[in-house]
Amino acid sequence: MCAFLLAANLILISSRCIVSPRSVFIIISDCIRFPFFSRLAMGISTLTGLLDYVAGQFSDRGAISVSGKFDLTHAKLHQLVDRAAAKLLSAGVSPGDVVALTFPNTVEFVIMFLAVIRVRATAAPLNAAYTFDEFEFYLSDSESKILLTSKEGNEPAQAAAAKLNIPHLSATLPDADSDVVLSPTQSEADDTNSLSELTNDPSDVALFLHTSGTTSRPKGVPLTQQNLYSSVRNIQSVYKITESDSTVIVLPLFHVHGLLAGLLSSLGAGAAVALPASGRFSASTFWSDMKMYNATWYTAVPTIHQIILDRHLSSPEPAYPKLRFIRSCSASLAPAIMARLEEAFGAPVLEAYAMTEATHLMSSNPLPEEGPHKPGSVGKPVGQEMAILNENGEVQETDAKGEVCIRGLNVTKGYKNNLEANKTAFQFGWFHTGDLGFIDSDGYLHLVGRIKELINRGGEKISPIEVDSFLLSHPDIAQAVAFGVPDDKYGEEINCAVIPRDGSNLDEEEVSRFCKKNLAAFKVPKRVFMTDSLPKTATGKIQRRIVSEHFLAQISTAKVPKFGA
Repeated sequence: MCAFLLAANLILISSRCIVSPRSVFIIISDCIRFPFFSRLAMGISTLTGLLDYVAGQFSDRGAISVSGKFDLTHAKLHQLVDRAAAKLLSAGVSPGDVVALTFPNTVEFVIMFLAVIRVRATAAPLNAAYTFDEFEFYLSDSESKILLTSKEGNEPAQAAAAKLNIPHLSATLPDADSDVVLSPTQSEADDTNSLSELTNDPSDVALFLHTSGTTSRPKGVPLTQQNLYSSVRNIQSVYKITESDSTVIVLPLFHVHGLLAGLLSSLGAGAAVALPASGRFSASTFWSDMKMYNATWYTAVPTIHQIILDRHLSSPEPAYPKLRFIRSCSASLAPAIMARLEEAFGAPVLEAYAMTEATHLMSSNPLPEEGPHKPGSVGKPVGQEMAILNENGEVQETDAKGEVCIRGLNVTKGYKNNLEANKTAFQFGWFHTGDLGFIDSDGYLHLVGRIKELINRGGEKISPIEVDSFLLSHPDIAQAVAFGVPDDKYGEEINCAVIPRDGSNLDEEEVSRFCKKNLAAFKVPKRVFMTDSLPKTATGKIQRRIVSEHFLAQISTAKVPKFGA
């Protein structure tokens, strides 16, 4: 019965957007195998609709906790969001407006983010560490109408907003029994009547993010209520997240990984999330928070996994919570690191593949009861179609390499005001990820690297991801990145940068010997650079292009300076 009702609902949704038969089949299959879908089959196709439903179903269960400060139930969170939404309407926010938010990982951010999308406006979360120039670009490019910050404010953001004549409001939640206070407000009365007349639509642009911009100017990515809803359901289905689960957020909520996979997928299932008291990840408090809130899983980038693992090796906890799984995403996880994590914490480590344009999740290794997880693979497609295409848009056979392409209800309809990027990214009826990979005979996706990052050494194509993973298998290497540099003889040559583990005596010669013994000759880095830092994005992904440019510029210098020096 659930499948028939869901199919009917999808037909109604398809009047607003294209839904492929394969997408319908995927969602109906999830409805059958994942019971929580059956309770949501009819009438819900927005994130706010899902959260409204959850607030009624799991009203007394914990939703948001901040260590030592707040414990909010789903019903209380829903109430706070509605009241904050009414305040936003009173402050002049209208449906369709873009509201920029720059906060640490706080309960105020969660409430205000949900309040913004509740009034059919667009939330544009921004990294609080941006400079004045960066804030000016992002505020301008998103066409933000209001800047929201914490009570403490953000001087570069406020200065950029003032230059662009964008009003600034701060938000604070004094205690769990109060409402969010917006300051300064234009009206003392909350516009609750107008809020009750607003109904969220699947086509509402709820979230506006930018691509990382590590290889080009950042591109604006509008994501709709339906994109968010579809992605949340996909995440819940593959990891079987229910109201019995709990997690601690370790990633910034201005990024799609932390926001979708950590926060919204949990809230949308009636599960609980905890935020560190400091508003940011701390290895020293991570496990105490995990135990305090009975966490059943967590998601992080490889850099954070390595920090957690290093902490375990140097200062192990007396006991660790029993986790259903550990999730890794946003950058390639070396099989050696995966094995160490599983051995240390006794839980399966599930690597996933995601990007902003897909509202995060595209594929994932399954839970143990659903199938094997393959080290070096990013799993099977989740809730969407995926294909490997060649340059002519032809679908490739099993094990044949090509560009990873996707389509589904979670995929953005296009970049904002960027016709050239849209022309390139949306060809042959698919969204082109820019990643090179292949799908094996079991249906698992293996990534070879970014198409633009492949190293072409005299006609031999080298995947830097493969070399990264190999380097990290050395017991004395903490972090490593391979990269291409221009070469007169081969066109490109491979180099690498390595951060040794504390206390090791690792040097360039040892790394070279290790590579020559175990790698094909053309894959062996010609030069090895030892360093104590590597540039990373806000989510911990090593910026390969910047590493390459840095060491290329310093190639004739005896002592390589630190990044940023």
